[in-house]
Amino acid sequence: MRVAIIHYWFVGRGGGERVVESLAELYPQADLFSLVADRATLAPELSERRLQTSFLDAIPFARKFHRHFIFLHPLALEQFDLSNYDLVISSESGPAKGVITSSKTCHICYCHSPMRYIWDMYPQYRRGMGFFVGTVFSVVSHYLRLWDHASAQRVDHFVANSRFIASRIRKYYGRESTVIHPPVEVSRGAISDRIDDYYLAVSRLVDYKRIDLAVRCCTELGRPLRVIGDGPEYQSLKRIAGPTVTFLGHLPDAELRDQMMHCRALLFPGEEDFGIVPLEVQSCGRPVIAYGAGGALETVRGAGIGESIPSGATGIFFFEQSADGLMEAVRWFEANEKSFSPSLIHEHSKQFDKIHFQEQFRQFAESALAEFAKPRSV
Repeated sequence: MRVAIIHYWFVGRGGGERVVESLAELYPQADLFSLVADRATLAPELSERRLQTSFLDAIPFARKFHRHFIFLHPLALEQFDLSNYDLVISSESGPAKGVITSSKTCHICYCHSPMRYIWDMYPQYRRGMGFFVGTVFSVVSHYLRLWDHASAQRVDHFVANSRFIASRIRKYYGRESTVIHPPVEVSRGAISDRIDDYYLAVSRLVDYKRIDLAVRCCTELGRPLRVIGDGPEYQSLKRIAGPTVTFLGHLPDAELRDQMMHCRALLFPGEEDFGIVPLEVQSCGRPVIAYGAGGALETVRGAGIGESIPSGATGIFFFEQSADGLMEAVRWFEANEKSFSPSLIHEHSKQFDKIHFQEQFRQFAESALAEFAKPRSV
């Protein structure tokens, strides 16, 4: 069976790339396709694979400024020749599902999220732009929405990474989907007997991640906070940070795990599609204080502020997305900190391990291919 895996772009190594790595391991002969690719960022298991990029990859600076070429993404994707493949898997939080497949090819889209910047987060992206750039962005986004909805109808089966994303696929594309949570390397997590006096925030430093709430919360309460990650919000976050907040930038995986193992808890104030970081922290036996929305409701077994902490709980939820709401949650956590069991938290994370993802996806793909092969009535 010939398999092609389409990923929107390889310019870093985040959750989307880890999904592709797991899929490539599941289909060792699969070919890879992408709009652009910085091969230096590829994981070792992908670096030896056949990888075809679009014409955008030949444009100077396109890898760094790939989002600036968004108006060309549909055209670039539609140039890939996938006619000889039996199975096409698109990894989608950009426009990857827009590839054209033959009538003999089964197309499964693993959707991390419909394109945020043209759908639900469009006002937030548009708000920070000047008149000229904003006008161009508005016009391009209008046509991209039409194409995005139309291209969703080319997919034979959608797989969503969470129930939250499944609801967005239904809203924006009118398509049903099967939920298979993305792979998390929980086997690398380990429980430590030593817990240090600091909270942790791990994220790209961009506006919608709301790391500003964690910084304001710990500054106001005088609690030590370590922020791991880089991004455009770095300087603005430093300006509002008090002396108890430390910015560590990007850390290697081993150092990141060490920080996770010894923290009091992870602060997770954003609304995420799924959220791999909370599970990585839970694999180290540490609890999560999370905004009660989006994917966190599926990955954290939590109690609300003022509620008793049930056995097996892995975190605390706050439902007012503000620094005050997070501060209240931190106080409630500290009053009940001894109610959390590191071993039970670690055990909870195991259900999201990579092995489970691969087995679920394999079974789903086999079923989809069998259904696709059935004769269809005219």
